Amino acid sequence: MNTCVYLIPNADTGQSASHELTTTAFRHLRMDAGSIKKSRMLEFEGTLRGEEIDFVEKHLVDTVANSIFIALPGSESPNRHFLDQQFKHTCIVSKKPGITDDEAHCAEKTFEDRFGYPSPKIRTHELYLIEKNLSELELTQLAHKLLGNALIHEFTFNALKKAPLRQGAESVELFSDTDQAWLQVTQSPETLLKFSQERQLALNLEEMQAIVAHFKLKQRSPSDCELEILAQTWSEHCKHKEFNATIHYSDLDTGESRTIHSLFKSKIKRATEQIDQQFQEAGKSFLVKVFNDNAGIVRVDADTFFVWKVETHNTPSTLDPYGGAMTGVLGVNRDALGTGIGGARLLFNTNVLCFGPPTYAKELLKGQKHPRYIRDGVVRGIKDAGNQSGVPTVNGSIIYDERYSGKPLVFCGTGALLPARYGTRDSSLKTVEPGDCIVTVGGRVGKDGIHGATASSTYTDDRTPTTIVQIGSPVTQKFLSDFLEHVCRLDLVKSCTDNGAGGLSSSVGELADIAGGALVHLEKVPLKYPGLKPWEIFVSESQERMTLVCEADKIATLQDLAQDFEVEISVIGHFTNSGFLDVRYEHTQVAFLNLDFLHNGLPQKYLEAEWQKPHLAEPQLGAFEAYNKSLLDLLASDNICSRRAIIRQYDHEVKGRTIIKPLMGKKQNAPQDAAVLRLNFDDYRGIAISNGIIPRYGDIDPYHMSAGSFDEAVRQMIAVGARLPDPADEQPNFWSVNDNFCLPDIVYDPVKNPDGKLKLAKLVRMCDALFDLSVFFAIPMTSGKDSMKNDFGSGKDRISIPPTVLYSMVAGIPDVRHTLTTEWKAVGDCIYLIGKTYDELGASEFYRLFGHLGAHVPQVRPPDAKRIYQKFASAHSAHLLSSAHDLSDGGLGVALAESCIGSGLGAEITLDLQTLSPQAALFSESHSRFIVSVKDRARSDFERILSTDATFLGKVSADPFLVCRVQNNTLLHCSVPQMSQAWEGTAS
Repeated sequence: MNTCVYLIPNADTGQSASHELTTTAFRHLRMDAGSIKKSRMLEFEGTLRGEEIDFVEKHLVDTVANSIFIALPGSESPNRHFLDQQFKHTCIVSKKPGITDDEAHCAEKTFEDRFGYPSPKIRTHELYLIEKNLSELELTQLAHKLLGNALIHEFTFNALKKAPLRQGAESVELFSDTDQAWLQVTQSPETLLKFSQERQLALNLEEMQAIVAHFKLKQRSPSDCELEILAQTWSEHCKHKEFNATIHYSDLDTGESRTIHSLFKSKIKRATEQIDQQFQEAGKSFLVKVFNDNAGIVRVDADTFFVWKVETHNTPSTLDPYGGAMTGVLGVNRDALGTGIGGARLLFNTNVLCFGPPTYAKELLKGQKHPRYIRDGVVRGIKDAGNQSGVPTVNGSIIYDERYSGKPLVFCGTGALLPARYGTRDSSLKTVEPGDCIVTVGGRVGKDGIHGATASSTYTDDRTPTTIVQIGSPVTQKFLSDFLEHVCRLDLVKSCTDNGAGGLSSSVGELADIAGGALVHLEKVPLKYPGLKPWEIFVSESQERMTLVCEADKIATLQDLAQDFEVEISVIGHFTNSGFLDVRYEHTQVAFLNLDFLHNGLPQKYLEAEWQKPHLAEPQLGAFEAYNKSLLDLLASDNICSRRAIIRQYDHEVKGRTIIKPLMGKKQNAPQDAAVLRLNFDDYRGIAISNGIIPRYGDIDPYHMSAGSFDEAVRQMIAVGARLPDPADEQPNFWSVNDNFCLPDIVYDPVKNPDGKLKLAKLVRMCDALFDLSVFFAIPMTSGKDSMKNDFGSGKDRISIPPTVLYSMVAGIPDVRHTLTTEWKAVGDCIYLIGKTYDELGASEFYRLFGHLGAHVPQVRPPDAKRIYQKFASAHSAHLLSSAHDLSDGGLGVALAESCIGSGLGAEITLDLQTLSPQAALFSESHSRFIVSVKDRARSDFERILSTDATFLGKVSADPFLVCRVQNNTLLHCSVPQMSQAWEGTAS
């Protein structure tokens, strides 16, 4: 029997939470469950003593927010203390065994710190009281779709007593029936594929046949552990097989045909190599390490490197939005921590999110979660991951599109600073030599996260395994990051890497490839509970773990420091030069894999791509006069409206370096183009962070979608004060870019995926644009990621995302004191449009209001863009600009409105339409454009620099109205409060 501590929220907190639960149940499930009240339970194994009970009451619970009742074993039922007879059901939601219970873990650590002896095992539960009498089916639906997640939770209905805490099985099964099964499955292609599917290996026929051939030469069958290692290492998630495939591309419109040998090598890597060569020839290269570590590294100065990585966490966020997003953030933090020797100081987080509409009203597929439920869970996961580990979330974006309703896209980014040297060693270089110790540090290993890499390499449905879900622990990671930063600066670590996709299999396997071999003893790996099979220990992706490479004579010092930092550390083996990954459990060898075969034996894919333009036409809107209504509707639309409710949940100022925040202005409601952070407190150098993503343009042409996304990220940087990199500059400005490609299944199948060739052709065109824009602007890719198979299916139904690319950019800022924000600064300032507007309403947010796509997608004109950006930078360097805002979603009309909203001031402008329609002039989303405000006394100098690339529009007004005229006709006349209400979602 166990001690249960019940925490009942006070009236104010409980009423608010109850209202949200009740509303959500009705909104998402169309279910009238009446009032739903939530309480929490802490379950302690065994009976607590008097002083332990006092400690729990005073220090483990918030008695201001909650009332408390403690039920000791054999005591009275807690029912009468807080169960009202009006409630017909109770539901206890508990994490399944093996799923990280961070709150319980922290409580155990606190208990041990207080009493000096091991804490009793603690488990947390959530208790829901449900007013209405529901059927068994309704109760189950409510629990699985709202109160918890069946993948990671278990549910107990209409009972308050819990069984004793489960500890897991005690026995360890070293092998299953692999030998016997292997002899059977190698008989035919059908049995091989079935075997791969049943064991969740996510390997295709050619890959399975390569494994068969390899072990046939060895004259033996593979072990479970060997198969799992190969599946993880060869997964799409880890090997990027489709980006490295040989692709035959055909353009059915032009007759063009070409063969591409690896999109990654021929487009992304080659672009960066060409750019770096230019800077190297000038003796001014700022690239330090790209594409061959956990994150990219660029040089800030002689003493400092900048580390930058952006990752996706789509599949876990589909299954468990909260846990998936949290581990996405914490995982990309560890990518930065584990780059080079390791120990970078985390500087900031970013997040870019793609969801289905929050008002999604279609019937959900089996296993599909409502987009609003996913969004709210993802936001909470990002909030807790960043806020609780002390890393500011400074930049991001949210996009809504019905095609993300099955599977969201969750992009998580982290920037960090790394000393250029640790003692005499270059901190960017990983050194691993035979005899070095393999050290694990951080969290323990459980079943959570098993098959994460392979499950993310195939499409998601209701059968996707529970085991891929991971639950992060920000507090544990904070201890880990502080420890790692400290010991690396003491030169106690030779190299380190994150235990990301594939866990130890990935980290040890990659480090072993540097040394030439490794010997691992799995019985030395710390476990959350006994009973894990060896292969589960080796491939589990349980969170907050790093693998370190250390010299044997430094282990004792490392262990002492780990105890000081409250971080668990274990030596689990050593590196060799055997050429093999040798994995053992006790005295049994469970894997013995040739490293060359493991890392280089994967067969290359061959894929077919065929492009054909869609047949589209421009819509005819007739005699259009609804300009005021259209602007207000745009400001209130999903993709433009304020993100304040989400932004305010994130701490974007912790560490005290954030200069330009997501929202600025007098009322802190002016949306900004890019974030700006100070690099240190000794001078005023900084960095700007931006992102570019416009997936809807790909419905017309993915080349222009990709080019536009790249340009969007660049112009956001220019808007705040960054300069393009130039080998001719005395000190070229450093830039660091992550490309993240997310696509649905692009492998053609005449039955299962008949449009696979077209989707692959879209990827080719997206990469063509990346190469063209990157090389033209001399802006290099330094790291990135691709995420394929972003489809959600149930039976014959499938929801596929639109091909999507995100460009996440960082650039140096010489002096953060001279950066620009978007809101008007003073009455009488002159307003200019920089750049040219074209009749490009295709895929615009304006057309979307009326259900149209259009045909004329915005196009980047690189020579014009570069000239404009250079002139903009010159005007900025001369301190001529008071404000600047890039033009993107909603075009000129929305940009003007946002600058008014952020300042509370109005604007009176006059448009010279020339050949444009009023709709195009106001709402076209043509690229490479800005609105700026300039002091009247600076007009002549500004116009001299910008010349014909700037058009005078009007002036900032004290009268709080946005007024737009064409000749003597008034197109727009909207008050700032009216626009603000629409944008903030408070319009009636």
